[in-house]
Amino acid sequence: MTANDVITVDARGLRCPWPAIRLARVLRGSAGVVEIIADDPAAEREIRALASAQGREIDPFCVDGCPAFRIR
Repeated sequence: MTANDVITVDARGLRCPWPAIRLARVLRGSAGVVEIIADDPAAEREIRALASAQGREIDPFCVDGCPAFRIR
C-alpha cells in the first residue's frame, strides 16, 4: 500500500463510538488518505476530533446521500 492509496471505511449502520474506533484502527496503519462513510449523527463530531488529534485535515462529502469524510 502506498501513500497515494485511498482506504474506504463503510461504517453505515454502526452507532458511536464504532465509526471512530474503525477509523482509528485504519489511521494507525495508514499514512495515506482514508474516507469514512458514517450515518450516525454523532459520528461527525467524533471523526473530526480524531482527525484533529492526529493532525490530519478533513473534508466532508456525501455518498448516496450519506455523510462521508475524507481524512488526509
